[in-house]
Amino acid sequence: MSASFYEPARDIPILGEYDLCVIGGSCTGVFAAIRAARLGLSVGIVERMGCFGGVATLSLVSVWHSSYDEAFERQIFRGLSVELIERLRKRGAVKDRERDPSWAWAFNPAEMQIELDELVIEHGIAPWLHAAFAAPLIEDGRLAGVAVETKSGRGAIRARFFIDASGDGDLCARADVETYRAHHGQPSTTCALFGGWDGLRGVDWQALIRQHGAEFGLPEGFAWGAMVPDSTSYMLAATRVYQDCATSEGFAAAEIEGRRQVRAIHDLLRKYAPGARLSLQSLPARIGIRETRHVRCLHRLTGDEVLHGRRFSDAIANGSYRVDIHHADKPGITLRYLDGTETYARPGFPDVRSRWRLETEGNPTFYQIPYRSLVPVGPYDNLLAAGRFIDADEQAHAAIRVMVNMNQTGEAAGAAAFLALRDDLPAARIDPEKLRSTLTDGGSLII
Repeated sequence: MSASFYEPARDIPILGEYDLCVIGGSCTGVFAAIRAARLGLSVGIVERMGCFGGVATLSLVSVWHSSYDEAFERQIFRGLSVELIERLRKRGAVKDRERDPSWAWAFNPAEMQIELDELVIEHGIAPWLHAAFAAPLIEDGRLAGVAVETKSGRGAIRARFFIDASGDGDLCARADVETYRAHHGQPSTTCALFGGWDGLRGVDWQALIRQHGAEFGLPEGFAWGAMVPDSTSYMLAATRVYQDCATSEGFAAAEIEGRRQVRAIHDLLRKYAPGARLSLQSLPARIGIRETRHVRCLHRLTGDEVLHGRRFSDAIANGSYRVDIHHADKPGITLRYLDGTETYARPGFPDVRSRWRLETEGNPTFYQIPYRSLVPVGPYDNLLAAGRFIDADEQAHAAIRVMVNMNQTGEAAGAAAFLALRDDLPAARIDPEKLRSTLTDGGSLII
């Protein structure tokens, strides 16, 4: 029996033609599309699931981090992340936390889904939901389109420029742009929404999970969560999933293992906190992935550059979320801060505090992401990367990967696509000052 099938060549219909096609409908991808649309480009966005928002909605990770520096003294970004939060605030769908390095805003992910729909429609962006990117389409050595699988079958979307915001760099990888894997990729987490969480008031539920996790087959991990604003639901992030989500087999295994761990936690708390009467209300449509592959770009952002707050002339994003390493080879997490301090936190054990560098008279309070880390090395001058797979080493990725940072890379990629098309330039040759001023004029705070 043959080990493969032959798929005959065929003509496929063109479903749409745009100035820009965005692959991936996370907030990063949507923000890229909105930025470009506000600047006058026609835009189509391809998302294989049924809604926009990515990790924030599909994966139920319903918190975003601060727009202020590490000292909470200076605002370091505005733009579409803040705009979306303000739209949700009008619906009572946001809760604020002041001066907290863990998170600044908790939001209702269902409300965010609908708000993103409205933003896409308001800006005239063509939404291709339930449309899975299948392959790049190359004409005369140039990226000219993408093949997608839809409910109606296979078709093509033609565009002049492309942004890969797929999270895993699917377009880049299938277009044979160089990608690489981290030596110690961070594990994934399946979140869940629970009802009846008020019944755990006064109960150290984190201690119960630590003490009895082995009985329920739970790996030692890190448990946290947040109430969904204006509701009785609690978002719990307490699973630790080690399967490789970059492969189809690993992705499937990770989804099943994550849900198994959610049920195990539920059963554990039913047994050891029986008075709480918890109910499992919702599971994510997709596991929350921290890291798979990265794409090789013109600049690889390093942990030293992040931790020392290096300034870049082509900076397009500012962040202050600490280096947050969820270890793949041991329990607990390591947190490194820009002030030189470090904490190894393992639930059930005292925090181990130290310094990753000697004390200095002054400390940086934020870090930057350069535009060059979004520009893939390769033959296609009309392709940009945006999101967690941009070029960054393991330590840098552990800080920059959070949504408010990646959202800014989406905005930058959308603005860069406009400038490249307007000025008839390859993505690698657009003027960084023009890009930064375009972002500033559009409402971002570029320092």
